[in-house]
Amino acid sequence: MTITQLKYCIAVAEHRNFTTAADHVFVTQPTLSMQIQKLEQELDLKIFDRSQKPIGLTAVGEKIIQQAHLIVAEADRMQDVIQQEKGVIGGSFKLGVIPTIMPTLLPMFLQTVLKAFPKLVLEIEEMPTQQIIENLEKGTLDAGILATPLELEHILEKPLYFEPFMVYAPLHSKLSEVKNITPEMLKDERILLLQDGHCFRNAALNICKLQHDTPTTFEIKSGSFETLVQLSQEGLGVTLLPYLHARKLSEMQQKNLKSFEAPEPAREVSMVYHKRKLKLHIIEALHDKIRAIIRGAIVYEDINIISPK
Repeated sequence: MTITQLKYCIAVAEHRNFTTAADHVFVTQPTLSMQIQKLEQELDLKIFDRSQKPIGLTAVGEKIIQQAHLIVAEADRMQDVIQQEKGVIGGSFKLGVIPTIMPTLLPMFLQTVLKAFPKLVLEIEEMPTQQIIENLEKGTLDAGILATPLELEHILEKPLYFEPFMVYAPLHSKLSEVKNITPEMLKDERILLLQDGHCFRNAALNICKLQHDTPTTFEIKSGSFETLVQLSQEGLGVTLLPYLHARKLSEMQQKNLKSFEAPEPAREVSMVYHKRKLKLHIIEALHDKIRAIIRGAIVYEDINIISPK
């Protein structure tokens, strides 16, 4: 049994296809299949049910893949210890970022990070919170950037910044005449929200004191803040925006932005990672660099953290 064979098995279990798995681990499909067959012969059992389409796991195969994740993670930990001892900020690093943060935060730090750590190969993917958590658990992701607190046993959180919410209220709304807004003022407004599944939607519901199953006139399938702003501009309601996204609106659109009275409702944005603490020196280096870049970009006096749950 080798670490390589276990990695091949994990790839097939994830992609449910030998050819796709082989591409993922950068080997030919015959090489991957041969190594998995060797492992199955050594163990004298079948890990995969090849009669299924897509390929499935046998009952014992499920248990073997779970153990394979742990073994591969421990092997990676050994390499991580060596890299940390050398102080090397380099190699591959996989980072997941939620959709409501990616478009505004990534352009702020990516160029600076790449210049500061030229040996680091960043693989950044936009994905929802639950997928980030699952990939951290499986070890296919090194860290994530998302709204916290999560309060999960195996996931550690390292806060990056606090981002206030703002209200986009065009002239058709009576809120356009108000200087600062309180959550109570939103109760009589038609609130345009992101599609279900976004943690930002849940936080907005919490601010507006609405139930998560409250019926809405519009179901926004795009999950786009730009769409919400356009609909609001057309007189269909008001919407809530994160501070960094609000800063990127046009000069005319920014005239429709309203701040909340202190304490401003805000979301906590953190870098999260598994308690295994693999590549911790890289996580800490990225965290410190991003936090330094964002410092000063957000201005607030007093905030009230709104849970994304």
